[in-house]
Amino acid sequence: MRLLIVEDNPELAELIGQHLAEAGFANDIVATAEDARAYVEAGDHAAMLLDLGLPDEDGIVLLRELRGAGHFLPVLVLTARSAIADRVAGLNAGADDYLSKPFAAEELIARVAALLRRSMGEQGGEIACGRLQYHVASQTLRVEDATIVLAPREVQLLDLLMRHRDRVVRKTQIESLFFGLGDEFSSNAAEVTVHRLRKRLTAVDGGAEIVTVRGLGYLLRAEQAK
Repeated sequence: MRLLIVEDNPELAELIGQHLAEAGFANDIVATAEDARAYVEAGDHAAMLLDLGLPDEDGIVLLRELRGAGHFLPVLVLTARSAIADRVAGLNAGADDYLSKPFAAEELIARVAALLRRSMGEQGGEIACGRLQYHVASQTLRVEDATIVLAPREVQLLDLLMRHRDRVVRKTQIESLFFGLGDEFSSNAAEVTVHRLRKRLTAVDGGAEIVTVRGLGYLLRAEQAK
């Protein structure tokens, strides 16, 4: 799962990125509102961590613009502005959560995890699709009483598809996931892993299918009646 860090202090941005990487999150770092806007338009991130004191535009203004343009990715505001009025302004502009600087790495990770759980609508830590039961915390897949063993890349792809079930996941999102995990990257890594996972789901009769949406990407959905 990939996060977008918008922070103009390079040392702090690197530290935040390091904490997130150690917790298993891939991330991209930008220092301006202009670059943040471009990354959000690309749609490759699960959430954004936003500093308000950006050099080219106030973060509150950027947030309002993004929400007004229909971008609803979860946003955790990270800022030194700790007054209640500032918190209210950030939340009213569309922030999902607010964390004042300085903060502990443990709280940062906990808030990011909670933000992602809320955004995906997870209940009880499990996501269902067809007969597939995916346990988020342990990253295990079950079909009825059987646990399905998957390769590491297949697990990461399944996690992404299950969290976005019934919605298109772009090929670039899958490529970014693998690249962020530090795997050796190849241009056909996404297609190969999709093919393998598709065969696995068919073999275990999971009642779910990975559909190719030409020109866009893939989506996971319950099998359609034929």
